[in-house]
Amino acid sequence: MLHSIFVLIVDTIASVLAGVLLLRFWTQVVQVRPPASVGQFVFQLSDWLVKPLRRVLPGVGGYDWASLFGAFLIVLLSIIANVGISSGFAFQPIVLFALLRFSQWIFYGFIATLIIEAIFSWVNPYAPLAPFVRALNEPLLRPLRRVVPLIGNIDLSPLVALILLQIAARVVESLIFMLL
Repeated sequence: MLHSIFVLIVDTIASVLAGVLLLRFWTQVVQVRPPASVGQFVFQLSDWLVKPLRRVLPGVGGYDWASLFGAFLIVLLSIIANVGISSGFAFQPIVLFALLRFSQWIFYGFIATLIIEAIFSWVNPYAPLAPFVRALNEPLLRPLRRVVPLIGNIDLSPLVALILLQIAARVVESLIFMLL
């Protein structure tokens, strides 16, 4: 029972930190400035890791590789903490499992932003965070909007994106399990 409580705490802290780091990376990729409150939260929660990592991994091509690597590092350390507490571990399966979890968190992050955008569109499309979330999703939805027509003035591209993200997550999961 104590082990499951420990795993819950470690996974919660790791998912928040990795999620913030992934959000930091994605906002720079799509070149959108987060609202002040979100930006302050993201930077204060992640600067302790990103700033030292930038000395080793500078931004190349306009991408903040330190944030992306930091997110993977958090995932890897959380898995080592969870597995290392219960038994010895081999490093290669741990790295592959971390890669699996990292890719899942990326896909789940995209799925979450799509769901948040859908909720905003139904409840309050003019909410202060709505343009920010819309800008985060635009690179995913723009290509789909060219292919998926409006049906009755309703945009089904977020639904198609959700399905494609779930398919991609399962394909990546299968590929990584084949390596394990």
